[in-house]
Amino acid sequence: MAFVQLTDGELHYQLDGPEGAPVLVLSNSLGTDLNMWNVQMPVFSEHFRVLRLDTRGHGRSLVTPGPYSIEQLGRDVLAVLDALHIERAHFCGLSMGGLIGQWLGINAGERLHKLVVCNTAAKIGEPSVWNPRIETVLRDGPVAMVALRDASIARWFTPDFAVANPAVAKQITDMLATTSPQGYAANCAAVRDADFREQVSSIQVPLLVIAGTEDAVTPPSGSRFIQAQVKGAEYAEFYAAHLSNVQAGNAFSERVLSFLLAD
Repeated sequence: MAFVQLTDGELHYQLDGPEGAPVLVLSNSLGTDLNMWNVQMPVFSEHFRVLRLDTRGHGRSLVTPGPYSIEQLGRDVLAVLDALHIERAHFCGLSMGGLIGQWLGINAGERLHKLVVCNTAAKIGEPSVWNPRIETVLRDGPVAMVALRDASIARWFTPDFAVANPAVAKQITDMLATTSPQGYAANCAAVRDADFREQVSSIQVPLLVIAGTEDAVTPPSGSRFIQAQVKGAEYAEFYAAHLSNVQAGNAFSERVLSFLLAD
């Protein structure tokens, strides 16, 4: 296991792929860890030095008192890049990871080659959605995380996919049940407070926006808004719910690769 020492704790990361290849950073969704990208790794690691992170509050990374902010999480990414002496990288983030990607594109575009944001929006949900969830998780702890896991299958995957691939659905949703309640709640606050609708048009790096046709958490309309705001942005949509990288699998991987490898 590899860690970068931040000022307030250790952030867990994993590096795969050939040394000297361009770096591709993968950023997880709320309630998962770096293993949510496992389906992409065989093909991504052929072409890139893939840097996967457990976002603060998730996986094996530090859990510090909340609330967090997307800026804080974005600065964590930059701290890891600095610690590993990576001047510039491609970045691909899903959901909360997509918010982190937007922050980086707006505020640290000089550190990016290309940017991919998936199943996300410039603003995700309202406080009326997030605040009760935060209160429940902080009150009920691990019991609440198990309940969230059981409810997440319907949000993260379409019913036909979940029925046909029960082991995959369980592997991914089990990540939520083992996430720190304090870390999860702190990250919920970061997602709640993020609003890039007035800033996203300032992104100047090449951008690909990916959506899932059946995504009720971050519907395609939010993805199309980002694409419309960013000059030259590309758009792709797959039959999937919220975790399109898992459900669309190889098709998702091939679309991201074609974007990143294009001149």
